[in-house]
Amino acid sequence: MQKLLSARRAGEQGVLAFYEHRIGCICRNPRLMVLPMDDHLAHRGDGIFESIKWEGGRIYQLDAHVERMKRSAKGLYLAPPCTWERLREIAIEVARAAETEDGMLRILVGRGPGGFGIDPAECPVSSLYVVAYRFKPLPAAFYETGVTAFRSSIPAKPGYMARMKNANYIPNVLMRREATERGLNVPLSFDDNDFLAEGATENVALVDQDGTLVIPEFTNALTGTTIMRAVDLVKDEMPVVFKRVREDDLYRAREVMIMGTTGDCVSIVRFEGQPIHDVRPGPVAKRIRALLREDIVASGVPVCQD
Repeated sequence: MQKLLSARRAGEQGVLAFYEHRIGCICRNPRLMVLPMDDHLAHRGDGIFESIKWEGGRIYQLDAHVERMKRSAKGLYLAPPCTWERLREIAIEVARAAETEDGMLRILVGRGPGGFGIDPAECPVSSLYVVAYRFKPLPAAFYETGVTAFRSSIPAKPGYMARMKNANYIPNVLMRREATERGLNVPLSFDDNDFLAEGATENVALVDQDGTLVIPEFTNALTGTTIMRAVDLVKDEMPVVFKRVREDDLYRAREVMIMGTTGDCVSIVRFEGQPIHDVRPGPVAKRIRALLREDIVASGVPVCQD
């Protein structure tokens, strides 16, 4: 125990608080944040997760994230070791324990410890881990000048796997690695039929020549909480359609953008080195981000009750 407490670990300064269901309490010492190696979450990727942010003391889209986690759990025939209502309460409690106005929550539900095989029956009780960590906003330049994107060599996930937020994120990891190697910002994956799927951790949208907001169908992509909320917020201001999108549609678009928990909405101004419209962040992306920022204040769940 002394060695564990004295051993330095990368990233410990970013961990603010965490909870583990077996122990049933919240801790602030990151050196005690350990995962049992026989939890199937660790050695099989058999689990699900959600990443949620809070800003200005308000947790954004908490209920939407929990609902998506329920759908992911159903797809893996998995349930948390407590009720979903209690899981929601724990998330708020961990955010409160972080004692900061802005942060991120990572909720993980695993098959649980019990063995190193592949059979879920090895695990008598599922696992639950909730971590509060520091929020790292995107650079301001991303919103001012836009980002660059490219077609990733990593294919989109099969539909069944793509539509649940499971802990096997190897394709996403490889997409991010590829972006770093190429010196570009955003990798975009395409499915076997050459239709646009998603980014490494974001959904994609575009504005076509008619001024319609086009959302690629979620056939091989995760249904993002941010993009769906954006649709709700902007649907009375412009037409919105969900349909299949090919690479050529990106070059013809008036705007292309990505949406996700961390960055809200960011414009893509170049794809594969080619300009998107006038190579500047567009008005629709700016409007969507403004609506999302307002919505955090209006609908976010308070971390601390008055």
